[in-house]
Amino acid sequence: MPCASDSDRIKEWAGIPIYLVELHQVEQGDAILALSFNTVLGLTNDRSVPRGASNVRVNRHRIRMEPGAGYRRHRPLQRMFRAAGLAGLLSLALAGCANLATHRMADSIASAMLNQDDPSTVLAGAPAYLLLLDGMILDNPDDRTLLIAGARLYQAYGAGLVEDPERARRLTAKAREYAKRALCTSQPEICRTEHAVFENYLQQVQAIPASDLEALYTYGVSWAAWIQVRSADWNALADLPRVEAVLERVIALDPAYDRGRAQLYLAVMRSQLPPAMGGNPEIGREHFELALRYSRGRDLMAKVEYARHYARLVFDQALHDRLLKEVLAADPVEPNLTLSNILAQQRARALLADEYF
Repeated sequence: MPCASDSDRIKEWAGIPIYLVELHQVEQGDAILALSFNTVLGLTNDRSVPRGASNVRVNRHRIRMEPGAGYRRHRPLQRMFRAAGLAGLLSLALAGCANLATHRMADSIASAMLNQDDPSTVLAGAPAYLLLLDGMILDNPDDRTLLIAGARLYQAYGAGLVEDPERARRLTAKAREYAKRALCTSQPEICRTEHAVFENYLQQVQAIPASDLEALYTYGVSWAAWIQVRSADWNALADLPRVEAVLERVIALDPAYDRGRAQLYLAVMRSQLPPAMGGNPEIGREHFELALRYSRGRDLMAKVEYARHYARLVFDQALHDRLLKEVLAADPVEPNLTLSNILAQQRARALLADEYF
């Protein structure tokens, strides 16, 4: 059955004998939020409208199908069994449509936040989005698409926008939980070896196939955010080599993944110690340059972190000031990077105003 939005297409498909079926299509704007149906006999497989949804409309399509040969309308029990049979078929057919609509809605929520040019709006409105995703995951606890969407939004909100340390720790913990669940549905050994001997864990990470790349990346960056807001906790910092191993596997599978964001995370991790203390910041610089190349220079946060972590570490004021001035001169609007770019410009102003050199 096609995921049709009009009754004519549904009628074309509906060739199975039944008395009457009513299809409900719940919409918000151009997005389909839910699909459900009821037979006239009261047999139902109803998916309710998500709580908190506004400006919702419900389209009801009534479909009448003629009875087949030998069908007798005065036999209500026979009619009920036929309705029950179609109810099962409709349930199977509509389940795919409902899942597609749910995934589309999760993607729309993520895009709405990432493309917002006012961080204050996101800060105020994000909790409603997060609660909505929580509810969707509660209804579909093993849905990898929803778990990844939830992990990414909790990670971005908790590590990038929330200033209260305790709250940031709670939010990033939720991001990490969702990300682990998303990856471990297909890679259960990762969860079992996460805190085992490092060599055993590394072996499992290096065996993860490209088909799990999105879940692996989300798992890595959510864990990195979890560590970021616990920077004073030595037990959390001890997990950094495992996160590096995950991100190394990501770039081994696809060096340009997420427009070079995996490169950016590795760049920051590898620009922490100066050469005098045993560090090798030039490795970090290489990752920064790759992050800029793969984003075609449109990820302004890459330039800010390049200035903050590498240029300051090696006392290169000329590079530092050039990168930050480029950030301020750039147009921040970029698909799925707009919010990050606006935040990058705010941080660039603060860094230029700071008399570091």
